[in-house]
Amino acid sequence: MEPVTFIVAPGITAIDTFMGGRERYTAAYLLEAGEPALIETGPGTSVEPVTRALDELGIAPRALAHIVLTHIHLDHAGGVGALAAAFPRASVWVHERGARHLAEPARLVASTTRVYGADRMATLFGPMEPVPPDRIRVFGDGASMDLGGRSLTALDTPGHAPHHLAIVDSATGVVFTGDALGIHVPALPILRPATPPPDFDLEAAVASIERIRSVDPTTLLFAHFGPIADVDRTCDLAVRQLRSWTRTVQRAMERTDDPDQIVEVLTREAASEVVTGAEAQLDLDRLETLAGIRMNALGIMRYLTQRVERGSDQPS
Repeated sequence: MEPVTFIVAPGITAIDTFMGGRERYTAAYLLEAGEPALIETGPGTSVEPVTRALDELGIAPRALAHIVLTHIHLDHAGGVGALAAAFPRASVWVHERGARHLAEPARLVASTTRVYGADRMATLFGPMEPVPPDRIRVFGDGASMDLGGRSLTALDTPGHAPHHLAIVDSATGVVFTGDALGIHVPALPILRPATPPPDFDLEAAVASIERIRSVDPTTLLFAHFGPIADVDRTCDLAVRQLRSWTRTVQRAMERTDDPDQIVEVLTREAASEVVTGAEAQLDLDRLETLAGIRMNALGIMRYLTQRVERGSDQPS
């Protein structure tokens, strides 16, 4: 499998990480600078494609200075330990709530395995190797990292996960969004919410989208997958869909507590995004793999249940 790379902004190259051997599922991004940085790694199944791509882009093993993660979910960070070993001078930057899971990933791997099952876990994500603790750096809200010729600034953007950051590039104004705005498949005019259990929070997710909008990005760079230049429309759509899917699940929960029935209701809403054709079906398969409707529904159900338990008001 030949490396696939493409320029998305001056000095920024996207790398198809070929998650589980599948193209256009996850992207990593190389930033050219005095201290080159890689944003996202893809999962453990992506280590070889990413390493080969970096080699073709002229990044020798001791040249990569930084590996920066938007969050620690395995499709974004599962390859970090192996890549840290392959690029021994690179510091690994992550939200403080994710740092311990990089040093000791067993609980993170076990949690993902419970969700996906052992076979699918192995096929999609592969193993996750630990990162030596002395290589891990905490990247906090508002902190900036000087790469030499450009800098990166972290934005605390919870909602999808409490350990989620968006990353702003000073040289271009692009924002690396992780999963804060959901899942984008380039060939489809669809933006699917990403609301997995156990940490989805609607209010935090909406606030995070507005935080990203507030820095006036030139382009949004999605981990799934690639650039979107229409920032306001995309932010509006992300907020609208999060609220719509949450309302749909809430109304379904008022009628039944059967998760299968609730998933069916949300499936019907998602079916309004119908497209046809073989390639379109492949893109829908990408969406379902990366942000399955069942997983989204279960995450929203947990969020709504916790609100009731806390006696909170209805979601906004």
